[in-house]
Amino acid sequence: MGFAASDELLGTVVPIVVYWIYSGMYMCVGSFENYRLHSKSDEEEKNLVSKLTVVKGVLFQQLLQAAVAILLFMVNPPDINSYVTGGHAGASSQQPSSFIVLASQFVTAMLVMDTWQYFLHRYFHENKFLYRHLHSRHHRLVVPYAFGALYNHPLEGLLLDTVGGALSFMLSGMSPRTSIYFFSFATIKTVDDHCGLMLPGNPLHIFFRNNSAYHDVHHQLYGSKYNFSQPFFVMWDRILGTYMPYSLEKRAEGGFEARPTKEFKED
Repeated sequence: MGFAASDELLGTVVPIVVYWIYSGMYMCVGSFENYRLHSKSDEEEKNLVSKLTVVKGVLFQQLLQAAVAILLFMVNPPDINSYVTGGHAGASSQQPSSFIVLASQFVTAMLVMDTWQYFLHRYFHENKFLYRHLHSRHHRLVVPYAFGALYNHPLEGLLLDTVGGALSFMLSGMSPRTSIYFFSFATIKTVDDHCGLMLPGNPLHIFFRNNSAYHDVHHQLYGSKYNFSQPFFVMWDRILGTYMPYSLEKRAEGGFEARPTKEFKED
């Protein structure tokens, strides 16, 4: 199989490892009440599923997605010669691409992933059958936390993440080796959006308007029809009228609260 096969498999395995390492780091600082979007007691009282169940659900989904990816790889392995000649997606895993090419591939993949996830995510909310039987599982976490980021119904995980990731990979033209970095970054961003913390100096909060506060609004009852965009940009919410502006207010007992602006309070 060689390096091409290795990169294909690492593109599946590394993001899973990154998920648990990064979410574990957030759990270590999760007691920082002055930076939480919800109190610890709210997390325990409002969530409708235990953390043990969440861990089991995420692990099952990740194993299923990895199995599907490996199965597809075995059924349709890449042509090693195409990697050597640079024919696969226009890039060789061994020959370094220029920064401009890599940056354009990253941005393209981000836009593709955002587009796929926005429309499918929104449809999961608008279709009552799909929401009840699939997407409602994710919203059992009224107060999101880091390692619950991928707590979804397994079928939703395949449709939203696996298919969305495959489209991002193919349409961006990135190599399997580049995809390791892209999917690891996307994983970090997804965990960060669900971490429930607004830590000062977080670079992801500086560069992306779509952050933990933005997604927290969506997890609340008043925001369930808004802020569907994930995991990078907010453009589709703005374009299609599902953007809910909010202000970040300090709570008297410590921490922050993402409150909808005045025109949305009565929705």
